[in-house]
Amino acid sequence: MSDILDTAVSALSAKIDGQSFDGSVKFELVDVGAVRIDENGVSVDDSDADCTLSADAEVFQAIIEGDTNPTSAFMTGKLKIDGDMSMALKLASLLA
Repeated sequence: MSDILDTAVSALSAKIDGQSFDGSVKFELVDVGAVRIDENGVSVDDSDADCTLSADAEVFQAIIEGDTNPTSAFMTGKLKIDGDMSMALKLASLLA
């Protein structure tokens, strides 16, 4: 497992600390791997999800650190969303 994925799991776990997430969202980090959030928490997992968010590792890190607005990243094409958009919005409110 890469350091980027380990860091992503830790950062996302800290952000959702104790909150439940009903559904599944996968972050695909281009050329790195995938991180999945579901009712069991956060893990390195590339299985199917209700919603898939794709970005390069730099954009993903900036979103997690709060340096990049996810909506802006989506509108400029730096973040792609496939699947259930309501899951992406639910995740955004959970991470805010």
